[in-house]
Amino acid sequence: MRIDAHQHFWRYTPEEYGWIGPEMAVLQADHLPDDLAALAAPLGIGGTVAVQARQTLAETQWLLDLAKQHPLVRGVVGWVDLCSPNLREQLERFCTSPHFRGVRHVVQDEPDDQFMLREDFLAGLAALAEFGLAYDVLIYPRHLPIACQVAKRFPDQPFVLDHIAKPTIKDGTMEPWARDIRRLGAYANVTCKLSGMVTETDWRQWQPGDFEPYLDAVFEAFGPERIMFGSDWPVCTVAGPYAQVAGIVAGYVENLSEGEQAAVWGGTATEFYCLEAR
Repeated sequence: MRIDAHQHFWRYTPEEYGWIGPEMAVLQADHLPDDLAALAAPLGIGGTVAVQARQTLAETQWLLDLAKQHPLVRGVVGWVDLCSPNLREQLERFCTSPHFRGVRHVVQDEPDDQFMLREDFLAGLAALAEFGLAYDVLIYPRHLPIACQVAKRFPDQPFVLDHIAKPTIKDGTMEPWARDIRRLGAYANVTCKLSGMVTETDWRQWQPGDFEPYLDAVFEAFGPERIMFGSDWPVCTVAGPYAQVAGIVAGYVENLSEGEQAAVWGGTATEFYCLEAR
């Protein structure tokens, strides 16, 4: 079975999703499991990992409720306040659900580029191992050296890099992103998602070949066994339909071995997030 390791759900309101501007009109609607299932099934994708889109405890609970109701959703990466003195209570609450498999904070939006090195944030990360939770790293290229420091500090904590750290594919910039990707890939506790790439290029004029040098760098740094496919649906639809976005990865990995392709399409995600069969 193939797994989409990165997608989002929401019931749209302008107040709660202020980042969705007029140029993203396609996102200004509800996006729910049945909508995604209709797109994923023809591609052989039978399971997904739903990732937080808002930094609220209420959304985390809502995603877990969706996972309980919909077999498509195998795991949830939710939000908790990693800097809170009440963090343990939050983790204990959500870990009663077998679908709670990881945590994410929107570090890319923090005004402090050193946010991940704050003592309260590091203390929060340290608590995740006790609960068997992964951590999704959402950053820009400038944050990669800091991510390396964090990965080194917590060698037993599973980390996954979202959206290959959002390099500026639109203008073809490779460095220092590629150098820092290699440095991060040297840490065995870090994996990488092939997600969020189409939104970092020209939404209307991209070609599959635009992504090839970036995919080359990621595969060199991590190897297929530490790489997983993620669509970033529905956000990806501002730049192309679901099947077309998945086709970028399909075209790139077609010359890999059967086992390597299986890892990228689901094996890595299943192992990393400890996803249960349903």
